[in-house]
Amino acid sequence: QVQLVESGGGLVQPGGSLRLSCAASGFTFSYYDISWYRQGSGKERILVAGISAGGRTNYADSVKGRFTISRDNTKNTVGLQMDSLKPEDTAAYYCNARGGPSYTTVYWGQGTQVTVSS
Repeated sequence: QVQLVESGGGLVQPGGSLRLSCAASGFTFSYYDISWYRQGSGKERILVAGISAGGRTNYADSVKGRFTISRDNTKNTVGLQMDSLKPEDTAAYYCNARGGPSYTTVYWGQGTQVTVSS
């Protein structure tokens, strides 16, 4: 029932842009903090950007000024606008939701691949 489904990944040239989207269902989306993580080949999964239930945002230093996270609680979606893309942004991108009683509930999406070349 609970789902986080990412979309919007693809192949883009350096300097280009992509917009990722995560569609949520099966839980009270507006009560959850949402984050985007990424994991490059052979690398650890790291936090890229987060947005709280109240709309406060945080970004990894590596993407600050280039990526923008947003949420639409009327549509149960989270966006990640990625501009000025670099080859090092190549990774699988995952959306993550945290909330529930005592802030213990965690949900993950299946991931969407972003490839920046060349």
